[in-house]
Amino acid sequence: MYAVFRSGGKQYRAAQGDVLRLEKIEADEGATVSFDDVLLIGEGADIKVGNPILAGTSVSGKVLRQGKSKKIPVVKFKRRQNYLRQGTHRQFFTEVEITAIGGSGVKKAAPKSAEADQAVAVEAKPTAKTAAPKKKVTTKSAAGSEKKADTAKPVAKKKVAKKTAAKKVQD
Repeated sequence: MYAVFRSGGKQYRAAQGDVLRLEKIEADEGATVSFDDVLLIGEGADIKVGNPILAGTSVSGKVLRQGKSKKIPVVKFKRRQNYLRQGTHRQFFTEVEITAIGGSGVKKAAPKSAEADQAVAVEAKPTAKTAAPKKKVTTKSAAGSEKKADTAKPVAKKKVAKKTAAKKVQD
């Protein structure tokens, strides 16, 4: 089972046992944290989607460590303006191991019985026969190529008469 939850303005997809790097959370190492903004939860074809969140569900995790990411250079530069500012940035993060996914809004998929499978198969047959076959769509047509030829007319250039300067005659 996996879940999509929101933390620190970002969304994360997690399954039980995953280790994630989240935006900094104010919690001590070894503490248990709970994420209540669960957007989606599911397993296989059984998926529950919230509108926008699923009520009564949560994702639990254990804080493994707090830290800072690698140093990233920051450069502000404007050409020909004698403007250059250089600096660095290190983002804080919290490493969390997901321990549990669930809540009251999540139900385990019940095993299907043979009777339910037969009922679904009987209902599916009539709808398959009534469906019309799809028509093949061609991307190029003769009319389309003629249109392109008509629109791509060469533009005539204007002819400009050259002015000749009168020569001065010296006596």
